[in-house]
Amino acid sequence: MYRSLTRDDSVKDKKVSRALVKRILTYARPYKVIIGFFLLTLVVASFMSVAQPLLFRRIVDQGITPGDASVVTWTAIFIALLAIGDSALGLVSRYFSARIGEGLIFDLRTQVYDHVQSQSLAFFTRAQTGKLISRLNSDVIGAQQAFTSTLGGVIGNFISLTIVLITMFFLSWQITLASLVLVPLFLLPARYMGRRLQTMTRESMTVNAEMSSQMTERFNVAGALLVKLFGRPREESESFGDKAAVVRDMGVRIAMANRWFFTALTLVAALATAVTYGLGGNLVIQGSITLGTLLALVGLLAQLYGPLTALSNVRVDVMTALVSFDRVFEILDLKPLVKDPVNPVQLPKGPLDVVFDHVSFRYPSADQVSLESLSSVSTSEFDRLEEEILRDISFTSPEGTLTALVGPSGAGKTTITALLARLYDPTSGTVQIGDVDISRVLAQDLRDSMGVVTQDSHLFHDTIRANLLYARPRSTDAEIKKACVDAQIWPLIESLPTGLDTVVGDRGYRLSGGEKQRIALARLLLKSPRIVILDEATAHLDSESERLVHQALDNALAGRTSIVIAHRLSTIRNAHQILVVVDGRIVERGTHDQLIQEGKIYSELYSTQFSDSTKS
Repeated sequence: MYRSLTRDDSVKDKKVSRALVKRILTYARPYKVIIGFFLLTLVVASFMSVAQPLLFRRIVDQGITPGDASVVTWTAIFIALLAIGDSALGLVSRYFSARIGEGLIFDLRTQVYDHVQSQSLAFFTRAQTGKLISRLNSDVIGAQQAFTSTLGGVIGNFISLTIVLITMFFLSWQITLASLVLVPLFLLPARYMGRRLQTMTRESMTVNAEMSSQMTERFNVAGALLVKLFGRPREESESFGDKAAVVRDMGVRIAMANRWFFTALTLVAALATAVTYGLGGNLVIQGSITLGTLLALVGLLAQLYGPLTALSNVRVDVMTALVSFDRVFEILDLKPLVKDPVNPVQLPKGPLDVVFDHVSFRYPSADQVSLESLSSVSTSEFDRLEEEILRDISFTSPEGTLTALVGPSGAGKTTITALLARLYDPTSGTVQIGDVDISRVLAQDLRDSMGVVTQDSHLFHDTIRANLLYARPRSTDAEIKKACVDAQIWPLIESLPTGLDTVVGDRGYRLSGGEKQRIALARLLLKSPRIVILDEATAHLDSESERLVHQALDNALAGRTSIVIAHRLSTIRNAHQILVVVDGRIVERGTHDQLIQEGKIYSELYSTQFSDSTKS
């Protein structure tokens, strides 16, 4: 009853289609037998709750009043057995409820998680992580309540209310009518306080979110570092203190509102009991009803107002559950921008070449890749629909060769590698690997053949071993050690007290940039892919580490097709071909010596870097 009256009643304005209801029922189908038993326990429990006051009536009227001790004894024993049976039934009912609820949560969470994993990278660049996690937590739990709290509450309260009213009318229609007349006196204060609690609860969620947001931003490693370097501790403390004070004051207000809520309900219930005793007592004196009947009516009265009040707000209960389902389905109905083919083709065995055939690309619109409800900004912001990122890109990287991409920031180099990894699909043209259009290849097959190291490689908050095994889970310790030796990171790992079992921290922040990058390179070497993509993979290394890692990469990349993005042009002098990308177009191509002789953009870039390095 309390939950029902304090829920946000704005959901009543939502419209729910029949199709949504039918879709929800499909999730109930696997649990239909358990749901049937669950509802049966509710029916039996409703009859048992009414039986107890009637047994008390029997003790008084047929046992105590006439002085029949055997009736009193056996009825008391039956009441005790009924109480035991009611407790056992409660346990069984809770078991069925938990099986349904937790099973549904598992089904929805795993389905949503898998579906989110299948989304393109563009989805994650727009979706706000907190809101996405909320769908997996609060909305999934809200949907689960449709089959447990809401379904059980509505059916249980309806059955209970029906049985109680019939029984009360049977015992005394006068007292029953008097009790129903008091319903508005019971309901009005409950609704008023419920609305106030709704408002305060929404405000509390807002201020708690603000406080949590500040903690989240300041407690991760990057945020903590920024605060220590640029922040002002006193102002940080005051800012957090202000938010915490609002949360504290709101907590006090909610606590007092709750007390007023229950005080009002208790007071009205006491008044109803007083009216019942007053009217019923006179009826007993007049001989219209027995004393046992009066006591039974008082017992039944306690079971009347709760279900009646909860059912008065049943639309809010039902709509809250349905809206939660709708928000979950909103995620599930978002089609992945990059999909696996219906009839996939396998990549050929052995070395693979890479071909870009007249590829153009522009980023998809917001409504194609995400939902406005998952974004913290308008879907129209940051859209670059009119801007073509890549324009008619064509090149071939023969098997076993190294192709370098150079050019200014924002030219489209990383986008080229993203298309090769099929994080996006081109707007026009095709990307081929081994003479196969990659849109016809399963994502898993493509990922298995490819290894990528980015400029800022991500490490999970786990051990070094776990981060390495993410590339190839069945690798042996010997294979792990060889990859680490080749990546020039093994001496560091050996020096750590727990070696490979050292936890790297949030996003690898317990390691330096160069150490983290070498672990990422070791992960790549452990995977041993046929195609390698390096996006400024040595950017964080010092000169000595870079030299050693390049030696390892020279050996590791031998016989593999490699696409390398490099800003330090000295590192790609031996590339088989160099592509100069400017404004989404390839404006120059050739070897290092050829491009130097042409004396154009590449030559100018190289001369500038060489000149700067000489001066430094």
